[in-house]
Amino acid sequence: MTTRPVALITGGRRGIGKAIALALADAGFDIAITDYAPSAELDDVCNAVAKISASLAVISDLALITGHDQLLETVESRLGPITCLVNNAGVSVENRGDILDVTPQSYDRCLNVNTRGTFFLTQAYGKRIASRRTRGLQANHPALSVITITSSNAVAASPERSEYCISKAGASMATTLFALRFAELGISVYEVQPGFIETEMTAPSKARYDNLMQGGLTAIHRWGTAQEVGKTVRTLATGGLPYSVGQAVKVDGGLLVHKY
Repeated sequence: MTTRPVALITGGRRGIGKAIALALADAGFDIAITDYAPSAELDDVCNAVAKISASLAVISDLALITGHDQLLETVESRLGPITCLVNNAGVSVENRGDILDVTPQSYDRCLNVNTRGTFFLTQAYGKRIASRRTRGLQANHPALSVITITSSNAVAASPERSEYCISKAGASMATTLFALRFAELGISVYEVQPGFIETEMTAPSKARYDNLMQGGLTAIHRWGTAQEVGKTVRTLATGGLPYSVGQAVKVDGGLLVHKY
């Protein structure tokens, strides 16, 4: 265990989560990464992080909220107090299609992971910090932050992915609510809204949106990269946006800018 800042990143085995882990490791954080199952991808990320800082992989299903306290305890017992929680884990819809065809199973899956799981993990982290402050154990601690990765779909409707949009809109509001409560605990809370980011998850949609981007759907006519999201999270986690509460940072190439 060291005195370095510690970041816990949920769902960090690939894509945006992996990029965030590497960006924060490069910024001086020791890194804990969760995923719901062991995998070679998860091992690869931890090995890459280990070349820069301490790393830890924890198998944890975000939807199982009874395991959140144990997750936090495991990370802190191995690496030290968590100074940055990055809520990155999320799932998409089981099938794109008509909102009239959405199944309860797909709806519940999105809400249980993207909204409910994220909400209660953030709550569990806040309770730990509040308890430490009550006992006078947090006075000399470095800056604390919670950064939740939502989506441009927290704002923009995508009818073919309705349950996903609902789950991300809920996570966005939860970020605002926690930002107000956590300010008095000295925890900065932010939301990052990625737009079209080129990852394994978005690969099936790439051909569909390439031409739309060239036609002006985004102001920057290309897909964003996971590394660009990672740089944004690094800026927030290292205090680059002070005196801001619940700020939603769009990483979307101008997708959500109102234009005509």
